[in-house]
Amino acid sequence: MKKFEERLEKLEELNEQMKAGKVPLDDAVEMFEEGIKLAKSLEKDLSKIERKIEILVNEPDSTKEEPNLELFPGTEDSGNRE
Repeated sequence: MKKFEERLEKLEELNEQMKAGKVPLDDAVEMFEEGIKLAKSLEKDLSKIERKIEILVNEPDSTKEEPNLELFPGTEDSGNRE
């Protein structure tokens, strides 16, 4: 599969050609179909990248940081019910 940038460039080219209005209808339909496929694959890649960024941003600052396992943090009697 082509690189993200190459696919984006191709999508932009298709867009410009269709905007020019000098493309026969049958060719325009084929170009539109190709553009939709490109747009969907680019959107899928962007979603993957966004998820990776979210994971990186939300990682703990240090490995020594302990997870908070309390069900309701801030309550004195967490888990000791009579």
